[in-house]
Amino acid sequence: MTSENKSDQGSNVERTLEGQVIVVTGASRGIGYFTALQLAERGAHVIAVARTVGGLEDLDDAIKAKGGSATLVPMDLKDFEAIDRLGGAIYERWGKLDGLVANGGILGILSPLGHIKPSEWEKVMAINVTANFRLIRSLDPLLRQADAARVLLLSSGAAWKCKPYWGVYSVSKAAVEALAKTYAGETRQTSMCVNAINPGATRTAMRAKAMPGEDPDTLPTPAEIAEKIVATMLPGYSQTGKLIDIQEDAIFDLIPGYGQT
Repeated sequence: MTSENKSDQGSNVERTLEGQVIVVTGASRGIGYFTALQLAERGAHVIAVARTVGGLEDLDDAIKAKGGSATLVPMDLKDFEAIDRLGGAIYERWGKLDGLVANGGILGILSPLGHIKPSEWEKVMAINVTANFRLIRSLDPLLRQADAARVLLLSSGAAWKCKPYWGVYSVSKAAVEALAKTYAGETRQTSMCVNAINPGATRTAMRAKAMPGEDPDTLPTPAEIAEKIVATMLPGYSQTGKLIDIQEDAIFDLIPGYGQT
């Protein structure tokens, strides 16, 4: 048991995603873990991607305990060739993909821009930005085969707050929002919906690293945030090209400035 609250969430949930196949990255802990669990609980077969094998196995046990199913994909998101292979593997087994929750990401270093090592900058950009582009590139043909594919990219308030010392993370999340808006525009004539979502401050290990003096009990749990994420992955959800701000309970047009012209 951790501060991320890996607790039982109950099993009396309507299986509104029965038969769907959904990829979740960063699925071994935190928001990704509970999003994958709740998607599976609703009937989706979850393709759970993460670097930590133990966390994926824990997730698989939890999904099976709720009568769900998952395929575990131990993968470092910096392994772009593995991402390329993922699309082919999904095609061979299922022939389509109903959703992508691009949750995987890292905080990186909190530092003045002038003090950040290029290697540190490049690592954050590789995982937070380039990996998401490679996922879209690999999975786009499969998503277009689905009746109502849903794509959700995890952003952050850091994308527009741009606080001092948060530069590398802020820039990466601003790029994520630009990526989401671009892809939403390119798929607007299809049944696909593409959005970014800002979960806000959440009781996760990443948040504890960034804000070590904060009382985690004052923050919503990953399970609570996952409920809101799963709601946007349902076939009936029709918004696209939006930024969904969970804790503000608001929806904005993606860029510029949360819908402000």
